[in-house]
Amino acid sequence: MTDSARQNVASKYPLLAFPHIQLHGTVDDMMYARFKTQLAEAPQDGSLVVSITTLGGDPEMGRAMGDDIQLLRDYTGRETLFLGKVAVYSAGATFMAAFPVEKRFLTRGTRLMLHERLMTSTVQLSGPLTTLPAVLKAKLHEIEESIKIQEEGFREIVRGSSVTLDELRSKAPSNWYIEAEEARQRGLVLDVI
Repeated sequence: MTDSARQNVASKYPLLAFPHIQLHGTVDDMMYARFKTQLAEAPQDGSLVVSITTLGGDPEMGRAMGDDIQLLRDYTGRETLFLGKVAVYSAGATFMAAFPVEKRFLTRGTRLMLHERLMTSTVQLSGPLTTLPAVLKAKLHEIEESIKIQEEGFREIVRGSSVTLDELRSKAPSNWYIEAEEARQRGLVLDVI
């Protein structure tokens, strides 16, 4: 892309030059706290621009930040714009899913990475035999519920794009990396700046 073409794209979206909320690093409790602080300090009217650069982290914190964005939009009607920079991996993509595709942007060279939720767990069986099936059932229920939450997130990521849920399901187990331009072509984001 030539410099003049880049300028032309950038001039279409002047709000993206100065995000109100700028997040970077691991998606965790600390990022959520920074997000809430910056949200409280952001202007109370007009469009709200949120940028993120992350290699991932806690998907529930990504969902929590996304819920805050959704609630803000639902209760105020305020426009919220997402700007992914450099890397939007894992829990960062979970957060991105809270924004409609027509409100999502990536900077040139940014990569998305979509994958299945991960779990590392050890099941300790100890005690009377009659109590052990409940321990196993509880772990199975945890896994089943995590899969349901994953499916909800996958649906939100692809909603409004040309990527099908089945395609995402098939590519997610091996970490699907998507370059910014492909994300734009596939409708996962509106544009690349």
